[in-house]
Amino acid sequence: MPNYKSGDFPSPWKEFLAELDGMLNESLELHCIGGFVLTFFYGLSRTTGDIDYYTSVPADLNLEEVAGENSPLHKKHKVWLHRVGVANLPEDYVTRLTDMAPGQFKSLTLLVPDPYDCILSKLERAGPKDRDDADYLFRSQRLDAQVLRERYTNELRHNLIGNIEWHDGTLELWIEIFEAQS
Repeated sequence: MPNYKSGDFPSPWKEFLAELDGMLNESLELHCIGGFVLTFFYGLSRTTGDIDYYTSVPADLNLEEVAGENSPLHKKHKVWLHRVGVANLPEDYVTRLTDMAPGQFKSLTLLVPDPYDCILSKLERAGPKDRDDADYLFRSQRLDAQVLRERYTNELRHNLIGNIEWHDGTLELWIEIFEAQS
């Protein structure tokens, strides 16, 4: 895992995040998911042009205008914040969040879910890239399939909308793929 926990992000992320932090008049927590987390926290070798976030605290800041796609910060640094529209996280994910860059920023806190919660956040969309990301997390973090199943059953399944059996089947298929490659 790269040591970006110290806040030593590469350009243009370092400058983008520092400028965003400087613009804040109050504390802001971003619950980050997606490629940014996989790359800069879990060490997946790939590029990303945005920080996907599930929620922000407080939620009433207009982050799209300040740092979203086509914002002045995006135009300047060529990276942006993106509020994810399709994602579900387990009920207690907040209790397992980790600060990605403790002490680095004055007002900005980048929080990341544990690897089980990251995998489950990708289940709803379940595209090939999501499955590949989930596979990377499962193998690189040496996760336990039973813990993943239990977290899904106890904290996520009852909140899913649509064909629940499809989600059940997707999770089991993913686990078969993960374990076959271990």
